[in-house]
Amino acid sequence: MGRRFLEVIGVAAVLLAVIVLLKLAPVPVAGQAPWGDPDLQGIWTDEFQTPLQRPARYASKEFFTDAERADLDKRRAAILRRDHREPVGSERDVAGAYNAVFQSIKHTGRRTSLVVDPPDGRIPPLTPQAKKANDLDREFRLALMQATETCKKGEPECAGWKYGPPSPRRAEIAPFYNTGRLNRADGPEDRAMSERCMAAVMPDFAGYRRIVQSPGSVAIFYDVGQGQGWQRMIPVNGAPHLPQPVRQWWGDSRGRWEGKTLVVDVTNFSPKSNFMGSRENLHLVERWTRVDAKTLEYAVTIDDPTTWTKPWTVKQEMTRQDEQANRIYYEPRCHEGNFGLPGMLAGARAQERAFAEGRGPDPATRDTASDFGAAGGEENADPLAGGG
Repeated sequence: MGRRFLEVIGVAAVLLAVIVLLKLAPVPVAGQAPWGDPDLQGIWTDEFQTPLQRPARYASKEFFTDAERADLDKRRAAILRRDHREPVGSERDVAGAYNAVFQSIKHTGRRTSLVVDPPDGRIPPLTPQAKKANDLDREFRLALMQATETCKKGEPECAGWKYGPPSPRRAEIAPFYNTGRLNRADGPEDRAMSERCMAAVMPDFAGYRRIVQSPGSVAIFYDVGQGQGWQRMIPVNGAPHLPQPVRQWWGDSRGRWEGKTLVVDVTNFSPKSNFMGSRENLHLVERWTRVDAKTLEYAVTIDDPTTWTKPWTVKQEMTRQDEQANRIYYEPRCHEGNFGLPGMLAGARAQERAFAEGRGPDPATRDTASDFGAAGGEENADPLAGGG
C-alpha cells in the first residue's frame, strides 16, 4: 500500500471523527454558552441619555412618559450648544471652537436618573473626610488659577477665589494624585487623564462594551473613545482576590454566576484611581443580566465609607448592536498617536522662555485648566442637566 494512499486514509479518518464529534456535541440553548453558562456575548451600549443623578426639577418622578420624552427630545435637539461665540481671541472663545456639527444627541431615556438607590435618584452626601479632601484639592487648583483672566473677570470657574498675583503654590506638588486639569504643565501629571490617554474609569456608564466569554472567564472591552479603549479580564473560577497590597488602576475583579446573572466583586483599587473622589477604598458589586436577545441589564452598587455616607446603586439597560456595522479595533491607540500632550509640555516651555526674555505674558496668567465647553448661556442649557 503506497504512502500517498495511507495519507489520504488518515486525513479521511480525522474528518470523519470531527463530523461525529460535531453531531454528538450538545446544541447551545438560546442565551446560553456552549459550556452551559449564561451568554452575555456581543457589542452593547446604552442608546439613551439619562442623567446620573435625578435633576431637582424631576424630584418626585422616577420615569418619564412617552410624551415627556418626545418633548425633551425636541427641546434638546434645538440646543445651540457650542454655536454660541464669546469675544474673539479670548480663551473662552478658543475653547468653544467646536460647534454642534461635531456633537450628537441620544434620545431621552425612560428613567429620570441612572441612580436607582437611594430612591430619590441622588448620590448620597459626602462624608466630612471626603468634603475636607475636596476642599483641599479645590484650594490648590484655584491657587494656580488666581492670576488668570478667568479669576480677574470673576468667571464661574474661579468662584470662591480672589484674583491676584501668581501664587507661590505653583511650585508645590499637588496634594493628591492629579486626574484633572491643573493650570500648569510642568509634566504629564499636571494634565487631565484624557490628555494623557488614560480617561477610562471604573465603573463606566458610557460608550460601548464588547463582551467575549470562555469557560471560567469573561472579557470586556470598553470603547471609551479616541482610541482610549481598555480590556478587562474577569476570572469566574472561584479564585480569591489579589493580596491587599497589590493595587490596580481598575481594581481587581472576581466573578461568579448567580442563576443567569454574572456577579462581579471589584476591590484593590489604586490610590491613583479616581471615581468621583473615591480612590483606593472604592468597592463595587456589579450584576450583568441578559434580559432577552437584545437587552443586557447592568447594575452596580458603589461603596466607599470614606467618601459617601452610604452605598448607592446605578442601573442601565444596554441594547445589543449589530456586529458588522459596529465592528471596532480592539486595542488602545491613543498613546501611540498622542502628539497633543508632548505639544502641551513643549508649548509651556516655549512660553516660559519667551516670558523670561520679555517676549510674552507670564504663563501663570494663562488659563489652561478651565473647561469652557459648556459655555453659551441659557440657550445652551440642557433640560436634562442639573443632576450633578
